[in-house]
Amino acid sequence: MTRTYEAAITSLNSLQTNYAIVEAFKKSTTRQEINELSLPETVEWLKRIGYKPSDLNRLNAIHVAGTKGKGSTSAFISTILSQYTRKDADQPGSNLKIGLYTSPHLRFARERIKINNAPLSEEQFARYFFEVWDRLENSAKQAGQDPNAPATKPQYFRYLTVMAFHTYLSEGVDAAVIECGIGGQYDCTNVIPQPKVTAISSLGIDHVDLLGHTIEEIAWHKGGILKRGVNGFAAPQPLGAEQVLAKRAEEVGAQLEIVAGHSELRPESSKITLGLAGDFQYTNASVAVAVAADFLRQVGIDVPDNIMKAPLPAKFKTGLEETRLGGRCETRFEKNVSWYIDGGHTLESIRLAGQWFASRIKADSSSEDVAAKKTRILIFNQQTRNSTALARALHETLASALGNGTPFTHALFCTNITYKQAGFRPDLVSMNTNADDLELLRVQKSLAVEWNAIDPQAKTHVFGTIEEAVDFAREIAGQERKVLQKDEAPVMTFVTGSIHLVGGFLDVVETKPPTDE
Repeated sequence: MTRTYEAAITSLNSLQTNYAIVEAFKKSTTRQEINELSLPETVEWLKRIGYKPSDLNRLNAIHVAGTKGKGSTSAFISTILSQYTRKDADQPGSNLKIGLYTSPHLRFARERIKINNAPLSEEQFARYFFEVWDRLENSAKQAGQDPNAPATKPQYFRYLTVMAFHTYLSEGVDAAVIECGIGGQYDCTNVIPQPKVTAISSLGIDHVDLLGHTIEEIAWHKGGILKRGVNGFAAPQPLGAEQVLAKRAEEVGAQLEIVAGHSELRPESSKITLGLAGDFQYTNASVAVAVAADFLRQVGIDVPDNIMKAPLPAKFKTGLEETRLGGRCETRFEKNVSWYIDGGHTLESIRLAGQWFASRIKADSSSEDVAAKKTRILIFNQQTRNSTALARALHETLASALGNGTPFTHALFCTNITYKQAGFRPDLVSMNTNADDLELLRVQKSLAVEWNAIDPQAKTHVFGTIEEAVDFAREIAGQERKVLQKDEAPVMTFVTGSIHLVGGFLDVVETKPPTDE
């Protein structure tokens, strides 16, 4: 096998479990059984590639859980820490080397494993991917197993997790910010015995098949990352969730602080322009400040003890302002269309996404235009969750914020398949969806029916790929431009829902620029 990035992605995709097998497994296995297998299996995979859990303590990990904002909080923490040097801790050397492990990725799988906020290069990803692959195959051979058998490799996310641990240990990072995948207690990242700090971002209802249906059940899972003797910091939560987190901290002997916020990090008055847009990011930024400060003190870098009340150090401000995370409240401009991009996979997050888009409409339009039925386009999909409930929540949020029952003149519903001819980009292949639903566009047609019911004035359209939806939006925007004054703003188009849609969309607009007219 050629050891290229492309070969690594092909091998990685072979570790995905297809939809039919996942559904059959769910029916034959209880939630508790699924959860309780996770950590022992991860420890076994680590053993097979030559590590013990205690080796992971060398990562100086910052472990982050949450429902909303855990990726943003992780990115803020990483970028703050990246501003510091070893000299700040009276040690020889240059800038601190900070690992950042997050999921899912947008365009490239290598985005998940970053060092100093840059994804691994294709060469680095391939090297570390196949080092893990070879160790697993050698372990299988030593055990008398067929090294090509499916049971000799972990599934997709778990493979990337042990690969990230291997990468960061090999690279000798000074710290690794590790974002949980699902939950916390049983998440495969939760094999680090002694992280330096833990963080829990805002909680909401998600992954109910594994975590439960109430905020209290979900808080119990997220609180599983708290460790004895390790300081934990959490965003403000609903009362029931805070009580559960406090009890979890008490049970394990962890210190838990609910971060009320920082006086310089309030959306209505802050002089700091965060690198990530959206008022809700100030909550994530405040948690990141508390976490980063605690970590820096532990490694001997002078940070004010009362940092949440004191003026923020210059390096903290720079870190918050320089944080970047694609596809989160991101804006891109073309001649005829302005793209507003944000994922929203839960009811809470889709409402926040809608509020952000409404704020951009108000900021970029006259008061008359906000209420007017100007051409605005929605591109939406959510393939694996309750998509119609999310669509309703989005419409309610925008209609209320804008005082306009038709926030979009056109609503486009597409699958997460990237291209019409080429299909999925290799990094974006997903086998965890019902193939019949995709082929027959069942989810998209259901969304169109739902949107027509709640907003009969909007024109709905269904597409089989993201590329076709982008082409159609550009066509509508181009036609609109011809009848507008030259100085009028481009057509506003909101891309939201599945993060897989967002990633595929970014790939399309990056690789297929608009044609000049």
